Order: sequence, then C-alpha cells, then structure tokens
Amino acid sequence: MTWHEAFGYEPVVTRHLGALWGKSRQKAGGRTNLLVSHLLDTAAVAEQLWDNYLAPSTKRALNTLSGDRGRLFFAWLCGIHDCGKATPAFQRVDAEGAAAVRRAGLSWNESVVQRARWRHDKAGGTLLRRLLREAGWEPEQIDWLWPLIAGHHGTVPSVGVLEGLRTARGEPQGRGPDWARAQAAVVEVFTRLVGFADLADVQPRRVPSRAVQPRRVPSRAVQLQFSGLVVMADWIASDERHFPGIDDLADVSMPGARDRAVKAWGRLGLRGGWAQLDSPPADVFTRRFDQDARPSQDVVVGVARRMPGPGLLIVEAPMGEGKTKAALVAAEVLAARFGADGVFVGMPTQATSDPMFSHVRAWLTRIDPGLAGQVALLHGKRMFNKEWQALLDGVEADPDGFFAGIDEDDLYGMGDSPFQQGGAAERQAPADWFLGRKRGLLSPFVVGTIDQLLFAATRTKHVMLRAAGLMGKVVVLDEVHAADVYMSQFLLEGLRWLGQARVPVVLLSATLPPGQRRDLVSAYLAGAASAEEFDTGALPRPRGYPSVTAACLVEGEAVYDVHDARQWRPDLDVLVTVLPEVLDDGPGGESGAVALADLLGDRLAQGGCALVIRNTVSRAQHTYRVLCERFGEVQVRLLHGRMTAHDRAEGTQECLQALGPPGGNAARRPERLILVATQLAEQSFDVDADVLVTDLTTIDLLLQRLGRMHRHDGVTRPARVHRPEVIVTGFAPRGETAPWILPESEGIYGRYLLLRTAALVDAADGGGWSVPSEVPHLVERVYGGSSEVVPVGWRAEEQQARQDWAAQQEERARSAEHFLLTRAGEHAKATLDGLHYGAAPGSLAEHKLEAVVRDGQRSAEVILVRQDQRGYRTLAGRWLGVNGEVLADEVVEEVLGATVRLPSKLTEAAERALAPLDGWAGHPWLRHSRALPLQADVPAMVGQYQVRYEEKLGLIVDGGSEGLSRRGT
Repeated sequence: MTWHEAFGYEPVVTRHLGALWGKSRQKAGGRTNLLVSHLLDTAAVAEQLWDNYLAPSTKRALNTLSGDRGRLFFAWLCGIHDCGKATPAFQRVDAEGAAAVRRAGLSWNESVVQRARWRHDKAGGTLLRRLLREAGWEPEQIDWLWPLIAGHHGTVPSVGVLEGLRTARGEPQGRGPDWARAQAAVVEVFTRLVGFADLADVQPRRVPSRAVQPRRVPSRAVQLQFSGLVVMADWIASDERHFPGIDDLADVSMPGARDRAVKAWGRLGLRGGWAQLDSPPADVFTRRFDQDARPSQDVVVGVARRMPGPGLLIVEAPMGEGKTKAALVAAEVLAARFGADGVFVGMPTQATSDPMFSHVRAWLTRIDPGLAGQVALLHGKRMFNKEWQALLDGVEADPDGFFAGIDEDDLYGMGDSPFQQGGAAERQAPADWFLGRKRGLLSPFVVGTIDQLLFAATRTKHVMLRAAGLMGKVVVLDEVHAADVYMSQFLLEGLRWLGQARVPVVLLSATLPPGQRRDLVSAYLAGAASAEEFDTGALPRPRGYPSVTAACLVEGEAVYDVHDARQWRPDLDVLVTVLPEVLDDGPGGESGAVALADLLGDRLAQGGCALVIRNTVSRAQHTYRVLCERFGEVQVRLLHGRMTAHDRAEGTQECLQALGPPGGNAARRPERLILVATQLAEQSFDVDADVLVTDLTTIDLLLQRLGRMHRHDGVTRPARVHRPEVIVTGFAPRGETAPWILPESEGIYGRYLLLRTAALVDAADGGGWSVPSEVPHLVERVYGGSSEVVPVGWRAEEQQARQDWAAQQEERARSAEHFLLTRAGEHAKATLDGLHYGAAPGSLAEHKLEAVVRDGQRSAEVILVRQDQRGYRTLAGRWLGVNGEVLADEVVEEVLGATVRLPSKLTEAAERALAPLDGWAGHPWLRHSRALPLQADVPAMVGQYQVRYEEKLGLIVDGGSEGLSRRGT
C-alpha cells in the first residue's frame, strides 16, 4: 500500500512528504533524513525516556494531563517539535534539500525568504497554533503547548514575536495551498503514525470516571520541565551515528524508528535513577551508615514521613550533628512517597562538593550498588577530583566535543556536526551524553555547587534543560545561610519553580536567621500556589535547637510541621576573648600580627592546635609570615583560595589528616600546629582546633567558625586549651563609642551587621557562650533588628549603618531582577509565553553565569607557567616546549594543577591581556585556559598589579588595595 493510499492523500502531497527534509545529508551520516523520519525518531526516543528515564512523578503528571495516555502524549509532544521545518525558511538552508523540495512542487521566492530570516522553532509554534485551532483544540490547551515547540532551541518567545514574524508576504512560512496542505500532512501523518486517531484526538482531556478531575493545564514549572525533556529527546534523536538519514518515504515507519531508538539508548548507556523506590525501613540509619539515628535525625525522618504532600523541609542543627545523613535518608523517604527518581545535592563551594560526592556515592551503594556509578560531580574543578576521574577512566577528554548542542538554523553552513565521536564502553559512571555542557543536571544523581540550582533560576538559553534535570529529583541544599542577598534572589526564584513543580526540597543550615527561614518557606509556597506572594504569618517558630520546619500546600492551604529535638552532644562552654586590633597599624597589620603571635605563644605553651581565620588573603599571608618567624614553618600552615589547585588540594588533605577525626586514616595529631586560613575553613571543613582566632564577621558565620573547634571526641588537649576559646580580633572596642572595624571586613560584610555582632562579642568578653544551645538566640539578636543590641552610645552610628545596609541590600536585590527567570509580577502567569523576553543574549558560558548569580564577582582563573629564554616550563619545572606544546598526559595534569583563581580586581585586565599558550590550541582542556607566565625574580604584570607565586604563600598581589569582594577567600 502506498502512502497516499494509506492516508488518503493525493500523490502530489505524498511527493511533498517524500521531499521535506529534517536533517541534511551532511548532518545525517551521508544520507538525507526526511522530516517525518526525524519526527518519528524523536517520538521513539521519547518512548525510551518514558520507559527508562522519567521519574514516576513526571509520568503521573503526564497521565493526569492526558487522560491516562501519558506515554503516547509525551511521544507526540517530543516528536512534533520540528514541524516548523516544513517551511521555506528552513528548507532553503541546504541547497541539495532545497532542490529536491522544489522538484516535488513546493516553491518560494528565494530573495524574499533569504532577507526575512524565520527560525524553524518559532515557525513550529506559529504553525501549531493554527493547526490546533483548526482541529478544535481549546485555547487554554494551545496556549501552554505552543511555547514548548517555539522554544525548543533554548529560548521561548512571546506570542507577539510570532505575530510579528508574519512578514514578507508570507513567503518564509510558505504561501499558497500547496504549502498549507504539505504542512498539515506532516503533522497529521506523524500524529497518526505515533498512535493517535487525528490531531483532535491528541488534545489533553479529562478522565470521565474520576471523581476528582485533574487540572486542565500543567503548571508553568511542569511546562518548563516538559520543554527540557523535548530538547533532550531532540538532541538524542539528532545523533547521526544512531539515526542515520532515511531519504525514501517508503522506508519511514514508527516500528523502524522504535528499533533505532532502542539501539541508540543502549549504545549511549543512558538510564534513570532508582525508579520506584521503596520506603526505607525503621533501621535505615544502621543499614546506610552503620550507626543508630541520633535524636535530631529521627525527628527529620519522622517529619518527612508525615508530610501530606511534597514540600519544603528545613533542617537547622549544629555543626557535626549529622544533618547531611539525615537529609539523605529524608530524600529516600520523600522520593519513595512522592515519586522522585534521583537526588541533586547542592553545596556552597567546589571544595565542599568533593567530599559530598564521596558521601553520596557511599550512601547510594548501600541502597543499590549499581547506583553509585551514576553520580555526576558538577563543578568547574571536577577534573582535579581523583575519584571522579577514576570513574571516567579517561573518557571525558572533551564531552562537549562528543555531544554538541543542536541549533540547525545556526549550524548549517557554520557549525560542526553534533555527536561526532563513537559511543563509550559501559562503565560505572554517568553516560557520556550527560557530561556535556548544560546536561549535567540530567544525570540521575548529581552533586555540585549550589550555583547549578541558581543557574536554573536565570533567564538564559536552554534553562529548560536545567529545570528538567531538577524536577523529578529530590533537591538537597546545604549551608543555605551562606547565600547573600543577591544570591538569595536566585535561590528564592529557584524555590518558587521547585514549589510549583511539587519537587521535594531539603534545606540544611547551622545558623539560619529567622527572616531568611520565613523567606524560604514563603517562596516555595508561593510557587506551589502559583502566586506572586504567600502569607506565612501562621508559620510556627522552632522552640528549640536542633529543629525541623516542614511546609507544603494541600488543597490550596499551607500545612506546617515544626519540631525540635534534643541535641546529640552536650553544649560547649566557649570562652569569648577580644584581642583588640591595633589602630593605624599599616597595610600589613604588623603590630596586630605580633600581638596575635604573643597570645598564641601563651595559649600553646603546653602544645595544642590553633585555627586562625582571616577575612582576606593578604591578611592571612601576612599573619602566616609573622607566625612562621615566631614558631617556625614546621608548626604553621596556610590555606586560602589563591593557591594553585594542586597546592590547595595538598594543603587541604594535609590539614584534614592532621586535624581531622581521630582514628581511621587520620595522622597522629601534632603536638603543636597553627593553621592560618581564610573563609574556606568556615564551612564543611572537618578540622578540630583547640583554640580559634577569628577576624570579626557576622554572628552566623562567626558561629560557623566556632564549629571547627573542639569538634571531635577522643582528642587529648593540653590544660591551657582544655576549655574551648574563641579569640575575636579585626576590630577595636572603644567603650561607649562604636568600635573601629577593619575596612576590608566592612567591605565584605557591611558595617551594620558587624557592629551588632561586635556588641555581642564585646559583651561576652571574658565570659562565654553555650554552643550550640545559644546559637538561635545569638543569630536572632543580630538579625532581629532590635535597637537594644548595641550600647546607647553606638546607636546613632548603628542606625546610619542600618540605613546604608538596607539601601545596599535593596539595590543588590534589585540588580538581580534583570537576570531572574521570571520577571517581577509574572509569577502567576499560566504559560511560558515570553519567558525569555529581555534575556541575556546567546548561551552564556559557565564562568559568566557564575558572575550572574554571584553579583558580578567573577574571578578569572589562569594557569601559572614558568618562562625563560628557551620557552616554557610547568610551575614545578617540567619542560613544556617553546610554545607549550609538550603535552603528555602526566604533563597536562601538572599544568592543570597550577590553575589559580585571581582576585576579582584583576579579572578584567587578565581577560584582556592573557591568552592560552600557542601550543595549547588543540588540547580540549587547555585551549580555553589563559596562561600567566612567570619569570625568575621578576613579578608578572596584570594590569597595574604585580603578581608572583610562592609555594608556601600562594599568589601574592601587590600594587593596589585589597579588593572588597563579597568574600575574601
């Protein structure tokens, strides 16, 4: 039976179907792939996604929407994405394909179409709007669906843009009855081959037998998830290795497409997470971690088991209480109850992501040994993680080269073919396909920085892929208090979308200000209610500490569950001592560093280990120099963020070995050791100091720093440091007059919160704090706004500082609005129409996205190399060649180990003046890496700054004041 007999078309229409192409010969393995063939390939891939990848919660949403025909509807939704290619605007871009279409009887005015560029994704949205109306679809169903098609290349336009494209006398979209018949035939043939009776039959519908009718239209967040899945299916189906062209209409069939899709899925090694997870047993902590649950962990899991619907779970507990383990078990509970298929764990920094990667893999091994190999590590320095590299076994040479994105309107004539390399052998690591740019969150299990979630809240290209990766998982975010007001705008925006998608979220914090807790709950519930705001006035406050706060929306009403628990360890009676900073001490702080050395000489006279945390790198470097002169280099260590990746990793490991938990792989605790560090020692840094010296910081972060002291049991401490003591410096009390505070610290944290923290520290001088019991009270005192926190003599200055702080906070929050995924006032919108209106142009690179979500604090990374008259060497002295071309594997590892992050004040100059070495041009990791050549005894110049590197001190920058970045690490 011929095609025109099977579908009742005239032979001329069949000729059109046999000519309209979806992939050119050059892009489809040497043989043109007909448009109908590519649509069926994509639908068949969607069936594989349904069978092997989608979370149960996603399938439930699709079934609810489509009247229990979720698999069929999803296949149609993904496959129909490229219907807009049935237009002259697309058919003309390949000369060979265009000639075949013209021979089949479809024509256009080439000069007009060439001038009036009309992208096929937007054309598809326009075409579907017309055809669905003609098929009798209801307007609300058309309104949510067309943006998924019009936006499948990464940006969703507004309906006004589509209307504005109807120019040039209709030539770009195809004029006349022949084009109209051909376009309708493409959609109808595809629809019937997939399994629907006709286009009208596709319309989402209710199930008459259900007492409670499903919602008519999916939420906006679920639409964004579907949009990302459409992109995913399209990218897989565009792999020419597995979907070579079919240019004869007689060979096109849905069974054939299914056969191709099944084989492709297997060769690519794609898979989902744990699918339907059983609820964990009562002894789950013993099974997962070989320990009984602590009281707070029992409360966390109990609250998760009681939640009436997917929602937000906030865990507040002291450092070392076991929040992470409680969160992972809670994620099991929530996944089992609400149909999530994996987990994303977001950490505050790259350094804290690495140990979490190991923890998550160990946890998953206890659930199912096959799951541990499916965890992706997602941050810019993962190449330095030995556990990650061992999993990949050298495969990840250049994942973006293996699996490029697809954008035919730009590719043809300009780009390289995607999917150029062969498939990888099966291994215990996420499939290669997941390793490319923008795809990491689609892996079944992901550990990375919180930035990955923040990126998903930005109005940037292909944001729907990030949404698809998050929705369907349980999201766990650690140290959420670390987000400043600017970053918090993206965190709150992300929580809105997760709440609307009914994604279970677990937030962890040791020191969460009450106002921030309320903001987090309000954002999630506002999203769940599809509202601009949500009143959380009825949210109970925790009575004790540790505490758990759960919030979810049930039938439009907020349901709260707030509990506290007995802490696992008894309080520490922490002695608070003020070491006044020496005023007018000069840029190096010489006298203050000497006073610190004198004090440590007293405290460590009998031995012991001290941690000194400075707020800036230059201050830490100077302190290290002075302490080395007093105690010798053997007894002093330095750790900060301007060391090379190799030196920082080695230094971190050495400190963890010396000051980590006793027993196991820990080295013998040194008799005396002083570790000088910056804020990187503030969180998720498992060291135990006998005494802590810290620059003044905000109370929540000060308490975080306290968590590095007297942290572990079984540690023998000398008598002079038997009682935990925190020595606070970096400010100078002046009685009834407001204190002097280091300008560098004010530049990072602001004067207002530092003044209020200084008041608490000054009042406690010589006395003590009970930690962690007093933690909530101390945090609330500083962040609560009461004027009675500071002495009377400070209040006028404190009020001025408050006004300045409030204005700055408002300005910084407002500056984030331009980049937020949802524009102000549009959170209640029903569809994705115009989602990317006003978006940043193009696909932003990851390092630029980091600047977007971190208030412009973009720091360039460079690779340090040695240069002499002969050529280049690695920082450690290995020969690289005249142009840096000697790149054996072991040399490349050494080169990459010399990566260092420059302070933000050098970024612009570095990006302007520095470039990769000529010999790095063809290397996948080095071709985009800027080199900073260093010559013996001569500082390098980066802009107006002199830069040199010393192994012990790290990067030394001279020639300007310390940059007032938000963090001094």
